[in-house]
Formats: sequence, structure tokens, C-alpha cells
Amino acid sequence: MPVVTEPVLEQGAKGEQVTKVQQLLAESGFYAGTLDGKFGPATRSAIERFQKHYSLPVTGTVDRTMIDTLQRAKGAPDRYRRVINMEASAYTSEDPGNGSYTYHGNQLRKGLVAVDPNVIPLGARLYIEGYGYAIADDTGGYIRGNRIDLAYENRGEALQFGRRTVSVYILD
Repeated sequence: MPVVTEPVLEQGAKGEQVTKVQQLLAESGFYAGTLDGKFGPATRSAIERFQKHYSLPVTGTVDRTMIDTLQRAKGAPDRYRRVINMEASAYTSEDPGNGSYTYHGNQLRKGLVAVDPNVIPLGARLYIEGYGYAIADDTGGYIRGNRIDLAYENRGEALQFGRRTVSVYILD
């Protein structure tokens, strides 16, 4: 008989623990929303996608097993649909002409990237070498073909990344 663990967090919860779970979900490419510490429908949906992907019971709640799996999920993916070599640049909301929100209306932050939707569909989960897990959540005027723009928290991080060719793994 399987061991049932009590949920640590469930919808309606608030606080630092929820923010940490949201951050881990974002770092593993499952959550594009605001890291606000509020366990609402978007957080629950991300948890359910994560649970399904990692063959955990899909409960929409967070228990100890899920937290352990989240903490191990940061490495390079073992399953992906395809890999594309792309010219990558970096951007922030601090850059002239950029707004603070993505095409999908999420606050711009690391883990959200701009793509050409004809090459990578918006909403796709990605793993980008040298950057980590991300979600295709934005578009850009200069992002055409095999180009990708990686969001960063501040201009210094973006400038440090610069421009380079990266391998982009398109996940399930």
C-alpha cells in the first residue's frame, strides 16, 4: 500500500513557502506567473503540470515528495522534443523601449523568454544551455527565425550574458 503524505501547501496558502515553491516551479520551467507568495489557480495549475510530468500523484497540492522532486529538477532535461541552435541575446525591463510585461501579460523576469512563434510556440517549456529552464512568453520586433531573447532581472546580468549561440531544448 502506498504511503500517503499530508499536503504541506494547498490552494489559498500564502507566504514565504509559497514563494519558494513558485520560484522552484519557475526555475524548472513550469510557472510563468508572479512570484507573489499567493497559492492561487495559476500556481495550482503549474503544480499539476509538474506532478504529471514527473509521474507524481496529480493533487494540485505540495507535499514533501513534491518539494524533493522540485529541488532535484534543476539539471539539464533528460526528455525533450527537439534541439535548436539559436542566436541568443538578453534583455530587461530596464532597457529603453522595453515594457515591464511580456506578450502574455506576465511581469518580465528571468525564466521568461521572447521567441518567434513560427519557430517556437508561445507557452512552450524550454531548457537553454547557460540560462536554465524557461517559458516562451514574449515576442519581439527583432526576434525572427532562430533568435531568442532571454529576460534577466537587471541590466548588468543581461550585459554579462551578451550575445551568443545557445542550444535550446524544446521540452514536452
